[in-house]
Amino acid sequence: MAAVCRPDFLAGWAYGGRPRAFGVKQCLNLGFNGHSIKVKGPDIQMKLSFAISILVAASFVAYAESPRITAVDPQNGKVGDVITITGENLQKDSVAKVYLTDGTNDTQVDVITEQTATSIKFKIPAKVKPGRLALMFLTSGKTGQLMEQPFKITIDEQ
Repeated sequence: MAAVCRPDFLAGWAYGGRPRAFGVKQCLNLGFNGHSIKVKGPDIQMKLSFAISILVAASFVAYAESPRITAVDPQNGKVGDVITITGENLQKDSVAKVYLTDGTNDTQVDVITEQTATSIKFKIPAKVKPGRLALMFLTSGKTGQLMEQPFKITIDEQ
């Protein structure tokens, strides 16, 4: 006989409700040679609550260190013009590469003239096509991720 507690609090999160960590009423029953060991709900609740709090804290730390744009100046330009990105966590150990993308084609920015924790200055590459393009970062580290930013630049024709 083996029954596992159903974590009711996860259902509250999944449907946008309030977390109900104290809503678990079932117990964990393990059967060994005709004997059962009963672990009551509060013990399981405490362990689950602790594990979830660790996961939530880790996600906040990861989010806090992610690069984030707050402004782009100018918002349009031609090939060779310098664009300044202002934001947070833009240093080289956070942002490995910068791309311009139309959602289908990604063009890597070849010339970054300056990169600090609060700004990146780059030249619009010659191989980019005119149009409205989003900025995208490749994050640094072993598991680099492409992060499209909510800022766009209009590339004018020559």
